[in-house]
Amino acid sequence: MKVLNYMARRKQHHRDTAAEGSQRQLRVGELVRHALAEMLARGDVHDPVIERHMITIPEVRVTADLRLATIYVMPMGGRDTEDVLAAFERHKKFLRAELAHRINLKFAPDIRFRVDDRFAEAERIDKLLRSPDVKRDLSHDEDSE
Repeated sequence: MKVLNYMARRKQHHRDTAAEGSQRQLRVGELVRHALAEMLARGDVHDPVIERHMITIPEVRVTADLRLATIYVMPMGGRDTEDVLAAFERHKKFLRAELAHRINLKFAPDIRFRVDDRFAEAERIDKLLRSPDVKRDLSHDEDSE
């Protein structure tokens, strides 16, 4: 019975850490994020599209084997996201090589770029909360208390 209990707890722990990522995955993701943000701030990436935009890198997710890093980018104001992604794709080899020099890992992870849509989702929720229907429902709840 103790063995089954132990195995169940172990499986649950594995599921919990797999969803969040291990400490190592989080650490490597932060190293990649900081290194890339530093390269952008210094102007190391010479591309007119990237130079024309203020770009934030809110998150980098790394796979469990540390072979693939998904870099989430967002140009300020959310404009020209497709152009910015295309610019990063054009410079993918250069960026991976630079990351390999800046981060001390056995293998430099392959990188891919995605638009971070959390800002748009937060804006959508904010608009919903400010809608007249929701305000009416909230005022109705306050009246009934």
